[in-house]
Amino acid sequence: MPPGRPPSRRGALTPTLVVVALVVVGFIFFANVWTDVLWYRQLGFFEVFLTENVARIGIFVAGFAIMFAAVFFAIRIAYHARPVYAPDSEIRDNLNRYQAQLEPVRRVVMLGLPILFGLFAGSAAASQWQKVLLFFNQEPFGQADPEFGMDLSFYLMTLPFLGFITGFLISVVVVAGIAGILTHYLYGSIRLMERGIFTSRAAQIHLAVTGAAFLLLLGTNFWLDRFAALQSNGGRWAGALYTDVSAVIPTKAILAVAAALVAILFIVAAVIGRWRLPVIGTAMLIITSILAGGVYPWVIQQFQVRPSEETLEKKYIERNIQMTRAAYGLDKIQVDRYDATNTATTGALAPDAQTTANIRLLDPNLISDAFSQLEQYRPYYQFPEALNVDRYEVDGKIQDTVIAVRELNPENVAENQQSWLNQHIVYTHGYGVVAAKGNKFTVDGKPEFLQSGIPSTGVLGDDSTYEPRIYFGESSPEYSIVGAPDGFPNREQDRPSGEGETQYTFQGNGGPNVGSFFNKVLYSIKFQSSDLLLSDGVNEESQILYDRSPRERVEKVAPYLTVDGNSYPAVVDGRVKWIVDGYTTSQYYPYSQQEQLSDATADTQTTSGRAVALPNSTVNYIRNSVKATVDAYDGSVTLYAWDDQDPLLKSWQKVFPTSLKPYSEMSGDVMSHVRYPEDLFKVQRQLLGQYHVTDPSSFYKTNDAWSVPADPTVDTDVKQPPFYMSLQMPDQEKPAFQLTSSFIPQIVNGNARNVLYGFLAADSDAGNQAGVRADSYGKLRLLQIPPETQVPGPGQAQNKFNSDPTVSQALNLLRQGASDVLNGNLLTLPVGGGILYVQPVYLKSTGETSYPTLQRVLVAFGDKVGFAPTLDAALKQLFGGDSGASAGDSDNNGQTPPTPGTPPVAGADAKAELKAALEEARAAMQAGQAALAAGDFAAYGEQQKKIAAALQKAVDAEAKIPVIVPEAVPTPAATPTEGATPTGTATPSPTASN
Repeated sequence: MPPGRPPSRRGALTPTLVVVALVVVGFIFFANVWTDVLWYRQLGFFEVFLTENVARIGIFVAGFAIMFAAVFFAIRIAYHARPVYAPDSEIRDNLNRYQAQLEPVRRVVMLGLPILFGLFAGSAAASQWQKVLLFFNQEPFGQADPEFGMDLSFYLMTLPFLGFITGFLISVVVVAGIAGILTHYLYGSIRLMERGIFTSRAAQIHLAVTGAAFLLLLGTNFWLDRFAALQSNGGRWAGALYTDVSAVIPTKAILAVAAALVAILFIVAAVIGRWRLPVIGTAMLIITSILAGGVYPWVIQQFQVRPSEETLEKKYIERNIQMTRAAYGLDKIQVDRYDATNTATTGALAPDAQTTANIRLLDPNLISDAFSQLEQYRPYYQFPEALNVDRYEVDGKIQDTVIAVRELNPENVAENQQSWLNQHIVYTHGYGVVAAKGNKFTVDGKPEFLQSGIPSTGVLGDDSTYEPRIYFGESSPEYSIVGAPDGFPNREQDRPSGEGETQYTFQGNGGPNVGSFFNKVLYSIKFQSSDLLLSDGVNEESQILYDRSPRERVEKVAPYLTVDGNSYPAVVDGRVKWIVDGYTTSQYYPYSQQEQLSDATADTQTTSGRAVALPNSTVNYIRNSVKATVDAYDGSVTLYAWDDQDPLLKSWQKVFPTSLKPYSEMSGDVMSHVRYPEDLFKVQRQLLGQYHVTDPSSFYKTNDAWSVPADPTVDTDVKQPPFYMSLQMPDQEKPAFQLTSSFIPQIVNGNARNVLYGFLAADSDAGNQAGVRADSYGKLRLLQIPPETQVPGPGQAQNKFNSDPTVSQALNLLRQGASDVLNGNLLTLPVGGGILYVQPVYLKSTGETSYPTLQRVLVAFGDKVGFAPTLDAALKQLFGGDSGASAGDSDNNGQTPPTPGTPPVAGADAKAELKAALEEARAAMQAGQAALAAGDFAAYGEQQKKIAAALQKAVDAEAKIPVIVPEAVPTPAATPTEGATPTGTATPSPTASN
């Protein structure tokens, strides 16, 4: 080394890099935590963040401390109890070698291992924070279980906590015991010798204490298993059955006592130094657990229960039925016999005139493209794939409405405009509500809008009566920077106008302030964006909006809730608010059948992605305990305690006392748009397939089990979704907004008779008085149809539509052009003394700008089918010329849809026009086929255009033909084929010839 040069300090670089890395990681962690603090504080739910995280931290610390202390002292005690000399030289040499290798890092290992296990244990314990908080804040149910007489809160809130504590402590004892044994072995306290295993006195005491602790905890676990038997789902029915009550529960008690006795023997052995008794006791415990815990219950089940199962299990099946119905809210369901007729008589719909007038024709799953083409206005707007069904008062009457908000879609901005500034500062919000009448459409098949346009106008209000800007929605950008001081120029793209694009500045309190340099740094880290830190678009008054989905916001401020998969917008109190349903759930309700939420709620809506699927979790108790609103402008969340009698919700209100409001504070506007939640209804209808039967003998035989029918409008075998509609059930005096579904016989191996056995409706009208919930809300009504009635199910009705010659001829003609025929949702209605099926038929031409237009309506009643341009005309066909009621589209009867570019032919014969148009279409098809065969694709394309034009002429001409309904002729009722639906041999109804 040259003289005068200081010695190099190479060793300082690594520690410096480690410290820098730790600081960076720590600051990133801090940034994410502190931004969460800012988010919760701005929203007014800091209590939730603080309580949850304090609970998590406290439980983590407790779990860490217990595991750390147990492992640390197990190792320390074993180390200090090591013998000074080992008599066997060969073993001593091996141990000395291991000890020599370990000695340089012994202190690190003896401290590091407890820390490592403590971290794992603390993390696992912290994830159980909800069980801990529920235990310390539990509310009684006021109802006892049928076996032990314990309050149900013991099973839902105490037993899970005790099971968690017991399981955790068993893990601690096992891990600490293994660590102690290994330390004893490493330092010679336990040695393998030719004559057996040598253990020092200290090691014997250590092992005895560990074994006693383990056995005491095991005995506690056996004792708790007695109660857990009531939560079992291992048998044919949930809960403790005959074998459990007669064999399993008593043997669990015996094993608990035996484990405690053997634990005492271990303590005695530690004192007197003799191990024969604890060894014999342990062997006897193992043998007893095998015989009493396994063999004996098997013998009882095989030789006593199986030969007389129905008789012996009757009592326990009855418990299962009663407790399951109570756990899922099915115990107060109203069941009525419905002697449905299959004969469509003249005037039969007169008693159901109000229901008939409100039958929904717009399919919210098909009409989205029409909303987009007619109301999108700019490519940076969008509508959801599936719209929502709600109701509004229009001209003093309740009008079923298909509604959506015009949300932002910044991805559709031109590629050369996809800058960070445009994505996060310029394009920040959607604009306006678009709503259409559910039961009407224009003459040319378009939605009849109640609310539309930019600026927003209609019966729901305008820019002066409600705030139309949508900053928070189901398709909002990840984050946006909004707000500015007074006098700053507007930078947000607001809406198109006659003079160009208007600009706007957000005026509310929608997100944390991001104006300070420190907050800019934090959010730049959170969203990994340097632009956020450097952009001049961020000023001292800027707010950052994120976590903008209504469901996501409710899930964050109420982490104890399971949130419904479908939130929907409503114009209330001068704002657009998303209404979200939340559920309290449990999997610990005694004797209740468990259901997997993802399976029970699956239907064509979830499988197609039009609705959010619920998590893959298992429950056996569910309540719609919370209704939440999320303001579409500022994102504010309000939670209302909807089921204020739910003990689980009461417990969570004690945990978070300020986060929920009573529903008595709900405004009348919000109350009028509350509806029965879909996912709860899906779970209930799934259970009701079996649990509509309350007689234990019939339940045992499963001879009256039902299934939800598959959706007949799709090719996949997926359940039909429930439908919202205004409907008057037979015992009601007037229609109510209801959620409905139907039932067919149980589907076994994919086969079922597709006849209707049941119809379920949930009353969704909560009234319109502030803070007052209608008594009728949530009432479940089940119509049971006698099997001998042979009412066609949805699958049979769809098959009748497809096989009817008149219908199929007309639809096939439409399909031959450059258009697609789309079957809308198949609605089931108990009206006219029977079951009426209604299905709208849409026509959609090819092309990017095309959208479905409603062209025909199919109806069925018994074995008769009606098919006409309007529902009103189709019902007249079906009911012998006079249905007795007018449908909502009756004003469209006889009107001719406009045909662009074609002047009307005054006085022309409609039938002649129809014939000429069909002939023109036939000639064009022949010419097109000839051109295709010759390889002339240009000519073929021209002929396809002629076909489309001719078909449109045919549609227009048909609309001019007056509906001629022949006299009612008795039609012999077809008997549905067992195990199959009718095919093309079905006899068509006497419909008007088109």
